[in-house]
Amino acid sequence: MEPAQNMGLWARFKALPLDSAPRTITVAVVLCLFCSMIVSGAAVMLRPQQELNKALDKKVNILKVAGLYEPGVDVVEAYERVEPRLVDLETGTFTDIADPNTYDQRAAANDPTMSVALDDDPASIKRQAKVASVYLIRNEAGAIERIILPVHGYGLWSTLYGFVALEADGNEVYGLRFYDHAETPGLGAEVDNPRWQAQWPGKKIYGEDGDVRISVAKSAGSGPNAQDYHIDSLSGATLTSRGVDNLIQFWMGERGFKPFLENLKNGDA
Repeated sequence: MEPAQNMGLWARFKALPLDSAPRTITVAVVLCLFCSMIVSGAAVMLRPQQELNKALDKKVNILKVAGLYEPGVDVVEAYERVEPRLVDLETGTFTDIADPNTYDQRAAANDPTMSVALDDDPASIKRQAKVASVYLIRNEAGAIERIILPVHGYGLWSTLYGFVALEADGNEVYGLRFYDHAETPGLGAEVDNPRWQAQWPGKKIYGEDGDVRISVAKSAGSGPNAQDYHIDSLSGATLTSRGVDNLIQFWMGERGFKPFLENLKNGDA
């Protein structure tokens, strides 16, 4: 037999017992590297399709909250009724600072140059993008029929991302739905329950004094027309319900979309 010192590295490796530690570790490392290369390559190749699916899912959720979605509908065709716009939240006016079709509000909120840090932060979002997306639905005459506003805030375990649809007056709710969260199934995740969502249409956001009056609570409380502003909280999900209430209060308030809705109503947007 050839002396071990005269054997090549590969030959010495093959000469090792199959159950030896060096051989086992080497095979495991090589397999891990090979598999990681395949996974990484697949992720890179599939990224464009993933982005397309993400954009399609967003359009579907906008159509659903706007009442324009039905099973089997051509999403691209139905979405032609949607007019994406960007709003400067400080002034409450439309802005052309970016393309509303590709603007990423989540990414903007994480960019210090495109967002502001929040000290008073009831929705627990930490940073707020200076510019927000809005989506307008117009009728055949070109008048605004519905206003779709993106909202988000922290629940119990996660940040809930969703859309609120308002009627043309900017006060009456047409619908609400969340499309991304990680709340507890059977409890906080009941925000997805159609029966709970069915409470929102017809509710009012603002009272006669202009303040945000809608609330998610166990009872409607007192006051005139209290039921017009009341959404029953989720049974057994106090913190998620409080999170939904907080995010609605924030995004419908002065630091959210209230200035825009007022400008839109007055024709100053």
